[in-house]
Amino acid sequence: MEEEVTRKQVKISDQFYQSVEQVYDFGLDMFGHLQAERYNQKIRNYLDTLPEYYTAYPECPHLATKSRKYRNIFLDAHKIIYRVTTERIEVLDIVHSKSSITKIRNVRKIRL
Repeated sequence: MEEEVTRKQVKISDQFYQSVEQVYDFGLDMFGHLQAERYNQKIRNYLDTLPEYYTAYPECPHLATKSRKYRNIFLDAHKIIYRVTTERIEVLDIVHSKSSITKIRNVRKIRL
């Protein structure tokens, strides 16, 4: 018997929007318009799944808590880090997969 997951509202931080713009610009410079658009669409598709499938993604190993409230979605070269609260899902940032542990831990300080 599957546990029913409550659908939650998603709130996205300004930092996430800034980082996505940087990822897009980098992709545009390195890979061209088509690839940058595809990657951007992939990010949007993952965000669209969050209201229902936020528990499907693993806990962020560098932000471990008893409640497992910090989770991440792995993309090709990045990870989307979000926090699950009782009221909503807070998308905090998108960081490169090879980012320093310090940079990843600083994501906790993002407030919405």
